[in-house]
Amino acid sequence: KHGLTRQKVFHTFVRRPSCDRCDRRLACNCSCGGWTCVPTVTDRALTLDLSFNYITAVTGDDLTGHGALGSLSLHGNKVSAIHPSAFDPLWSLEELDLSDNQLSVLDHRWFLRLGALRELNLLHNPYSRLGSGAVFRPLVRLRRLRFGGPALEELKRGDLSGVTELEELTVDANNLTRYEAGALAYVWPLDRVTLRLRGPFLGNTSLASAVLGDVSYPETQLVLEDLNVMRNRSAQPFRETASRRVRKITFRNFSVSDEAIVDLLMVMNGAPLTSLFIDGLTLSGEGRWERAKRTDHKSIDEFFMRNVVVLKVFHFASFLELSFLLHYPSKVSIINSQVFVMPCLTSRLLVNLQYLDLSDNLLTDLTMMETLCNGDGTLKGLRALNVSGNALKSLSTMSQQVAKLSKLTHLDISRNGYSFMPMGCTWPSTLRYLNISRAKLTSITPCLPVTLEVLDLSYNDLNRFTVPLPALRELHLSGNKLLRLPPGGRFPNLQTLTVQSNTLNTFGPADLRGYKRLQDLQAGQNKFVCSCDFVHFLRSALRGVGDVHLTDGAESYVCDSPLHLQGEPVGRVRLSVVACHRVLFVSVSCGAALLVGVLACVLLWRLHAFWYLKMMWAWLRAKRSSRRRRRDGEASEQLLSYDAFVSYSERDAGWVENFLVPELEEPRYRATTHRAPRPLTLCLHKRDFLPGHWIVDNIMSAMERSRRTVFVLSENFVLSDWCRYELDFSHFKLFDGSAGGEAAILVLLEPLSKEDVPKRFCKLRKLMSSNTYLEWPQREEGRAEFWRRLRCANNEDE
Repeated sequence: KHGLTRQKVFHTFVRRPSCDRCDRRLACNCSCGGWTCVPTVTDRALTLDLSFNYITAVTGDDLTGHGALGSLSLHGNKVSAIHPSAFDPLWSLEELDLSDNQLSVLDHRWFLRLGALRELNLLHNPYSRLGSGAVFRPLVRLRRLRFGGPALEELKRGDLSGVTELEELTVDANNLTRYEAGALAYVWPLDRVTLRLRGPFLGNTSLASAVLGDVSYPETQLVLEDLNVMRNRSAQPFRETASRRVRKITFRNFSVSDEAIVDLLMVMNGAPLTSLFIDGLTLSGEGRWERAKRTDHKSIDEFFMRNVVVLKVFHFASFLELSFLLHYPSKVSIINSQVFVMPCLTSRLLVNLQYLDLSDNLLTDLTMMETLCNGDGTLKGLRALNVSGNALKSLSTMSQQVAKLSKLTHLDISRNGYSFMPMGCTWPSTLRYLNISRAKLTSITPCLPVTLEVLDLSYNDLNRFTVPLPALRELHLSGNKLLRLPPGGRFPNLQTLTVQSNTLNTFGPADLRGYKRLQDLQAGQNKFVCSCDFVHFLRSALRGVGDVHLTDGAESYVCDSPLHLQGEPVGRVRLSVVACHRVLFVSVSCGAALLVGVLACVLLWRLHAFWYLKMMWAWLRAKRSSRRRRRDGEASEQLLSYDAFVSYSERDAGWVENFLVPELEEPRYRATTHRAPRPLTLCLHKRDFLPGHWIVDNIMSAMERSRRTVFVLSENFVLSDWCRYELDFSHFKLFDGSAGGEAAILVLLEPLSKEDVPKRFCKLRKLMSSNTYLEWPQREEGRAEFWRRLRCANNEDE
């Protein structure tokens, strides 16, 4: 008490360590953490595992605030002291494990507030008795109780007072020396009792009889562990069990001699024993069963043996003398017992046999023929046969041996050495279930019976499955090398399909469309390519959309490729629109780009960008030509061949030819000046353009070789394409700065405002606004002045 007080004070001033290993389900796994005291965890924890640490004590404050805790494990610590109120806050606790600790005394105060407790484990602690008073009385809902250990020596009447309606009771009483009759009788009804009775227990006949008598009820399954029945009279305690008419007995880790077995059979003579289970049997002796022949065990229906070792097996002449036991069972299991043959004579004795399990033994094709009496139908009532895990290799031989078993419905031949399936086999027409999993088959043939409803071919080397089986309801193909799902049309009644751990890359609605009745599909743990169609389909299927349900859980479906999604659960994959709808995206993108391009072209056209680019290119080309000529030594003056280049519309050619050309090139004598004006050389496209040259080159060359450019402006001029070219090049010449504004002479043949000039000719429009232009007079008297002014404009640089 003082030690606990000091411990409480210590915890008051010293902060306890914390454990943060709790998952989303509020299950806190703090095992193997090296804790020396109970660590702190979240108050919302539902499960707390503190096993395999170094905790020595549980104080009154360690579990405060854990009212929601449903399970607590302190297994495998060094707990020697628990405060009387340590578990009081755990009013919701249903499971408590205090096994494998150092508790030398059990205190009833620990359990006063644990009214919800359903399972309590107190095994392997050094207490010699269950304590004073009714330790378990407050546990009104207790259903599973385990107590005892090497130190338990005494059980008294009243120790289990208050404990009723247990589903399972386990008592480790290997060293029990004192037992008051009726100590375990308080517990009733009782579904299952496990007694560990190694040591001197059976040597004390009265003590053993008292214990077995208190827990033996017809409806209770009795499990006896660690028994060693070798000596005379060691079977006598079972007489009480027989008298209580126990129907089910299980022996675990059972060492027995042939004589002791005979004694047991004689003691249990006439008892209504229906099931005998032996798990872990070591048998010694010479196989002498004569004394047991007169016993009556007609009630035995099920006989189960596993992990049997027969010492000096060759001393046992035969088991045929046990024929009085073999006539009655309908279920016989002899598992992992090194059985290499069951003689045909023994098989003939099993006249009521319906279920035979000889799995994990040493049977071969040859010894199997002996066991089944060469397929003569000896075991005519057999409905289920399990010979998995043996050394069988011929599927043809197996089919022939069972062909005459006219009631056989279930056959398990898995974990054998089958590597080849013949084209034809003979099977009983009643066969409905066939298991050939974990063999070495590489292909499937029509050898399979068409009557099958359940077929398991898991973990072979199959890469396809196309054999039609019209009656099949379940098909298990996990662990093979399938690249795609089997064609559903071959299995019109299939309801369950498992193809886990194959080499499937994808599957979808098209693959499942052939399965008319498929409900459950397990296809996880494959190397899935997470394409858009597959991800969309699988996410819908995981949500339960459609007729087929993926029953192996979303976590089984993981992407293997593409590389950036490798290892990602398919249910959490989010693919972009670009990846999922590439064609649509490209089409929309191209359409959008085309639309943007058209809009850009329209905009550029409206802004005359194409005109600027075209003119810029032509002007740059002309400039390069001009520079090349200059490098060749041509003087600027030598390049000027004309006084003016005349730009006009073809519809205005009459005015140019009848008025402009005669007046400027062939001037008449003027009385006012007493001389004729100097004739000018004009460049006309009709007359002076070089044939065979590009029209643009002719225009640029004419402008470069002319001092002036005379534009005969009219409505015809604005509408003429060629005039616009010439006006454009003149516009670029003005921009270039090789000529000033006076390089262009504007002649308005008819009234024309600057708004009639295209807006892209901003320089020309500016010139019309700022420079003087000549207007052709419609009356004769004003024309002399017009020609004079035109000549003056042309001769300004002279």
